[in-house]
Amino acid sequence: MQITNRIHFRNLQGDIFGGVTAAVIALPMALAFGMASGTGVIAGLWGAVLVGFCAALFGGTPTLISEPTGPMTVVMTAVVTKMIAYNPDNGLAMAFTTVMLAGIFQIIFGLLKLGKYVTLMPYTVVSGFMSGVGLILIILQLGPFLGHANPKGGVVEILKALPHSITTLSPSETALGLLTMAILYLMPPKIKKLVPPQLIALIVGTLITIFFLSEVDIRIIGEIPKGLPQLHFPIFSLDQLNEMLVDGLVLGMLGCIDALLTSVIADSLTQTHHDSNKELIGQGIGNLVSGLCGGLPGAGATMGTVINIQAGGRTALSGLSRALILLIVVLWAAPLTKNIPLAVLAGIVLKVGIDIIDWKFLKRAHRLSIKAAAIMYGVMLLTVFYDLITAVGIGVCIANILTIQRLADIQSNLVKTIDTPDDDTLLCGMSKYLMEEANRRVMLLDLSGPMSFGAAKAITQRQAILDNYDALIIDLNGVPLLGVTATLAIEKMVDEAAKKSIEIYIVGANIKIKERLQQFDIFKRISLQNRFDNRVDALRLAVTKLKEKNLINKQIDASEVNLSSHKSIKQDL
Repeated sequence: MQITNRIHFRNLQGDIFGGVTAAVIALPMALAFGMASGTGVIAGLWGAVLVGFCAALFGGTPTLISEPTGPMTVVMTAVVTKMIAYNPDNGLAMAFTTVMLAGIFQIIFGLLKLGKYVTLMPYTVVSGFMSGVGLILIILQLGPFLGHANPKGGVVEILKALPHSITTLSPSETALGLLTMAILYLMPPKIKKLVPPQLIALIVGTLITIFFLSEVDIRIIGEIPKGLPQLHFPIFSLDQLNEMLVDGLVLGMLGCIDALLTSVIADSLTQTHHDSNKELIGQGIGNLVSGLCGGLPGAGATMGTVINIQAGGRTALSGLSRALILLIVVLWAAPLTKNIPLAVLAGIVLKVGIDIIDWKFLKRAHRLSIKAAAIMYGVMLLTVFYDLITAVGIGVCIANILTIQRLADIQSNLVKTIDTPDDDTLLCGMSKYLMEEANRRVMLLDLSGPMSFGAAKAITQRQAILDNYDALIIDLNGVPLLGVTATLAIEKMVDEAAKKSIEIYIVGANIKIKERLQQFDIFKRISLQNRFDNRVDALRLAVTKLKEKNLINKQIDASEVNLSSHKSIKQDL
């Protein structure tokens, strides 16, 4: 694979065609997400233009198309609602400041070269979060789909008002929404390849509204401001600053995950390799500029990226041309969009919400693991009914605890105590012979695999049986990594053995393991002649010393017997 994001003109036709196709897809999505977020369609359009342009120009994935996405829109909707409730006058400006903070965080992540770590998140949490986001998008569109404005208060209030919304629905607007869904789902694949169904639904729904429903009260987008965007300089309150920083971090992290996962898909389709850290910087610049200009936050969009590649896009020119086409629409063609019905946009976002839900994993999660299913459903419900940030935090925490527990169990099984020649771990005939000669007076502590804090407890437990032995051999040949906690456990065992006058031997250890043992001064406690590269040599010396000790003990016992006999004879005389 090659790493490249240089802009060149060798694929000019393919890049322009890819950009045009991606722009056609992006237009209805930008309008729909702008309306769904509560910031207005113009925010969606500027988000699509600015995030897309900056990410293409400064990013590290040549074919990536960046724009407002479903997950980012849901988080932004929550931020807008929260900020406006806190400060009705400046709440929207504070929400755009949060978008700028998200961009700054992404730039920092890129500069710190954290790209390869961003997507390291348990799939159960990602699946639950994405399914929750999909459900939120669906619930948020129920009101507009039925011809009503959503009540204030978020998801719960919308669901409470749903029975009333259904009984008082607007037949015309609901019919437009249903027509939109029918077009999106039933359009033949051959036509989809030529024209995106979202655009057809937008055009058809608008034409029906203009020519057949002109006498009906249909809610429409209305006039969109023309010209350059109004700048929104950072506004924040000290009381809300911590909350804005957290929201900005969540937006930034979500955008990073969204973008880098899409970059991986782009790599697989184009046989290239993206630059994760450069991509994060590009995404951050895009969101920073978008927030400054009152646009929605964005990230790498899978659908737009795939369509761009399929249409021939191969360099960043495709993303730049897409952004310029959308810019033309915003500056000169915005009046053409004023008659678009909100019900049509609701139908488009409703389809996005349905597609975001991880149906495949939902169907089989309970069969794979009850714990995994519980985490996934828990995160999903918390995302929908409580708070996105809390949902992800709790999900990651529980998933990591369970993972740590599994790793600890695995590592504990890799801590083995050997004192007989019958152990399966002893593959060498000489080792078996020497263990037999030791007559269960030598304890061989065999460690293998990475030893982190998960293994520390198992190592510490072996201290209780040290009294049964005269020699301790710690074999580290199979240990590639030794954590601090595990090293402390080894140190305690060595100290305990030294207190009991037990002979201590160290076997093996690569350079990094030796450095770790030296950091804890463990080597200072073990004489140089008791350090070996293989366990046979250590066992041989241990058995030799053990025999010498036994011989000395026998001589002492014999001397004591002779002395006792001498005393007895002397007393008789």
